Amino acid sequence: MAGHVDLPKKVPALLLRKKDIFDSLKRIDSDSKARDRILAMETDFRAKIGTHIKGLPGASSKFAKFYTSPFVLMFYSRQKSYAHVAQIEQDLVPAKVFSSMETSAGNMVEKVVLPVYGWEVVHSAMHSHESLLDGRKIDQQSSKFVGATLKSGPRTLNDDMAKNIGNEVVDRAPSWAVNHGVKEVEFTYGVLYGTKKQSNKKDWHILRNIEESRPRQSKVSIPHKGAWEICYSDGPLTVSATVRVGIEWWEFLGGKDTWIELCCAMIRSCITPVNTPQVNPTYTISDLPSILDMSEIGPGYNVSVLQSSQLEWLLFLARHFCDGFKK
Repeated sequence: MAGHVDLPKKVPALLLRKKDIFDSLKRIDSDSKARDRILAMETDFRAKIGTHIKGLPGASSKFAKFYTSPFVLMFYSRQKSYAHVAQIEQDLVPAKVFSSMETSAGNMVEKVVLPVYGWEVVHSAMHSHESLLDGRKIDQQSSKFVGATLKSGPRTLNDDMAKNIGNEVVDRAPSWAVNHGVKEVEFTYGVLYGTKKQSNKKDWHILRNIEESRPRQSKVSIPHKGAWEICYSDGPLTVSATVRVGIEWWEFLGGKDTWIELCCAMIRSCITPVNTPQVNPTYTISDLPSILDMSEIGPGYNVSVLQSSQLEWLLFLARHFCDGFKK
């Protein structure tokens, strides 16, 4: 399925310039509305993260709470040359913490960020007419219902999920339009980080499934073949659907610098600035030094929204939204 003949041709790598990232940070720093959004998200992140951390497994948790695989434990012990259970036990708590956070972090980000940019978080019961959606808004200028289903990363979708989403968009779009008094529905399948190049391409199959399940009498104005969107009209109703991954999604949500505002808010809420100069660390991940290298920025760079010791974290996060950096 992933190699379908109608898939868009080879997706180019999304490469970012570090200079552009820090130019955007300067622009945000001089924008009072942008700073207000960052501070609002920072406050909300602090509250939600604090609550979430209290519920994570700790060193005093029972073994059954970790749901470990005996095979993984043994293979990992072989890799690390462990000889005693006490050695691998030291790795279990942080590994479980990462796993637990991964399942809920995306949902937390949605609940914090969407309202800041004028969207409503959807809290719908299963199988209700808006249960597919995570966020929605009414575009007053064009009298359009805008809805989004959001996933954390670019490889979290499977064939069944893609089929269900595609079918539900077609089935639910008329009721979304009627309930909100509009004649146009714009749906987005959005991914919070990553790039289309990193995608397993299952997200594109949402569009294929929309094409296959749309009403036969409807007329397609934007075909899905070779594209990341589809649009059709069924009488007075117009329905469009688009796949937006990473930066594309955040720009659609709130504008060009939204993803950097989000990164700033997360850094401010999670990373304590330090004043003492760091000794150059040694990294195990081979390309991490080049990712974090800030020699292009210059020693005089200064903003108030992030402290100098936090700037490397911006590059660390930015690498999750692109396929690499370029000069």
